[in-house]
Amino acid sequence: MASNRSSLSFSRRAVLGGTALLPVLPRLGFAASRFRSDFLWGVSTSAAQIEGAAELDGRGPSIWDVFAKQPGRIADGGTPEVACDHYHRWQEDIALMKGLGLGAYRFSIAWARVMPDGTGRQNEKGWAFYDRLVDGLLKAGIRPMPCLYHWDFPQALQEKGGWLSRDSAAWLAEYAVAALKRLGDRVDTWFILNEASVHAVFGHGTGEHAPGVAGGNDGVLQALHHQNLAQGTALRALRQERGNLTLGTVLSLQPVVPETERKADHDAAIRWDAVWNRVALDGLMRGTLPEVLIPDMRKIVQPDDFDLIKTPIDVLGMNYYSRFTVRHEPGRLFDVGWGKPHTDRFTAYGWPVEPQGLREMLLQLKTLYGNPPVLITENGAAYKDDPSKHRMKTGLHSCAIICWRFRRRSKKVAM
Repeated sequence: MASNRSSLSFSRRAVLGGTALLPVLPRLGFAASRFRSDFLWGVSTSAAQIEGAAELDGRGPSIWDVFAKQPGRIADGGTPEVACDHYHRWQEDIALMKGLGLGAYRFSIAWARVMPDGTGRQNEKGWAFYDRLVDGLLKAGIRPMPCLYHWDFPQALQEKGGWLSRDSAAWLAEYAVAALKRLGDRVDTWFILNEASVHAVFGHGTGEHAPGVAGGNDGVLQALHHQNLAQGTALRALRQERGNLTLGTVLSLQPVVPETERKADHDAAIRWDAVWNRVALDGLMRGTLPEVLIPDMRKIVQPDDFDLIKTPIDVLGMNYYSRFTVRHEPGRLFDVGWGKPHTDRFTAYGWPVEPQGLREMLLQLKTLYGNPPVLITENGAAYKDDPSKHRMKTGLHSCAIICWRFRRRSKKVAM
């Protein structure tokens, strides 16, 4: 789990993917030759991790800008102000991607860069950056796959309630349509959210991530439900604008297993699975809530919410790193604590190495949710490798994604 023990907690994915993959990226051409011809390799980033230029060209503040400046939030005091300077070095980064033979780039758009107040007024200089980025990717033969929201709510909207407000659905839909109108002539694949459960738990439950709301169980469930609602609203708004888009969303999906055979630990696993995996999946795929959470969420859900939440997508992005091993622990969120993983292998980040969980989760998607088309949008492990030894003089600080190319009408992920 991410925590504020790390000086790079705001760039968790950069730590996980980038350092693990840099030593092998130069050999991707060889590695890719061992996969099917329709296998797609790519990289993935988020705006707050890499762009920098936090106060340039009319960009408004995001929740991460505000959070990172609060004393004690980030161990080494780092902020998104410079990050990897992708805002200025995007051409170098595209050249790295092209040189590595990559076929796709999933990046997030900084909402506050293009709409500084979150709604209404748009920032031409902000949009111009993404024009340049998309055009550069296409020229290099790399497929742009923008994600509309990767945890960086505009601070102006956070002050109006953020994800704890039902108005967030209308805010996201307005922004989504603005992005499509600006970039949709060149981009046909869009992801709505990145890891709603992570953002809800650590940003709105424990307060370890931006926006730093320690709202407990209620905060988590409100943020989860309103992200689901906003996602469905945005999906419908985009479909109304154009019917031939490839639309999806990205979830952090992890099998949840009990630490011991005790009934209390089994029940804890059921609760955490419901929060982490099922609120998003059941809502999106079935238009329902996990049964164990119905009593807690009844006061949040309004009539007809699931008519919006259950909106078809073309592809499901799945981020996977390890299983969750949990135990019953009163006083924690949902009375769930982190148990001792059933493995003796760990990454430098302290996360268990459990590749078998990827297969387990994909089989759950096949069995429980009709085998939706899936892209593995994040996967990897962090180890203490030295990129300088591999002639990577300027780093594309990003996560690896290993994607099955999907065919909208018929292709499924087969395991």
